[in-house]
Amino acid sequence: METLFAVIAAYVLGSIPAGLWVGKAFYNTDIRKMGSGNLGATNAFRTLGKKAGAAVTLIDILKGTAAVLLPLVIETDIHPLILGVAAVVGHIFPVFAGFRGGKAVATSGGVLLAYHWPLFVVMVLSFFLVLKLTKIVSLTSISLGFIAMAYTAVYVWLTGDWLLFIVIVILSVFIIYRHRSNIARIRAGTEPKVKWM
Repeated sequence: METLFAVIAAYVLGSIPAGLWVGKAFYNTDIRKMGSGNLGATNAFRTLGKKAGAAVTLIDILKGTAAVLLPLVIETDIHPLILGVAAVVGHIFPVFAGFRGGKAVATSGGVLLAYHWPLFVVMVLSFFLVLKLTKIVSLTSISLGFIAMAYTAVYVWLTGDWLLFIVIVILSVFIIYRHRSNIARIRAGTEPKVKWM
């Protein structure tokens, strides 16, 4: 019973639609009707500005972190990474926003922050490096999945933590799948580029 409760709690945490709530509460704006229509941090940055985008990013990261740390407050034998995946599913299909959510990048990062923070640091540094080179947020986000898989392949060889590698593959597939429309625009040369780097 405790395990089921923990999974549901993780999903509910992930379902918090930060982009929607921040937009409505402070900007009287539904970002689902603006920009890409996505609830994630990138659309928040584009439609609401830097402060809102930063706030949404932070909240989305902390959702994944909080889910992984749930065993500290809920007695359960379930592996923390499974709760992290439940939070990411909640972010993608949020019960509080008609099951139309974001693309899982920040929340996946929050899972890594709680479980293996060095990989989180590698992902943050990689994000800014790849974004500096490409100027395309979506391409950068997709690239992070491959970088994370390469990192964890070496990490598994050193530690035997196969579950981390499996979860990284699952999260990377989620992220790539959620960016399929962006991939089409990248191929067509029509994907927007950032102007601040």
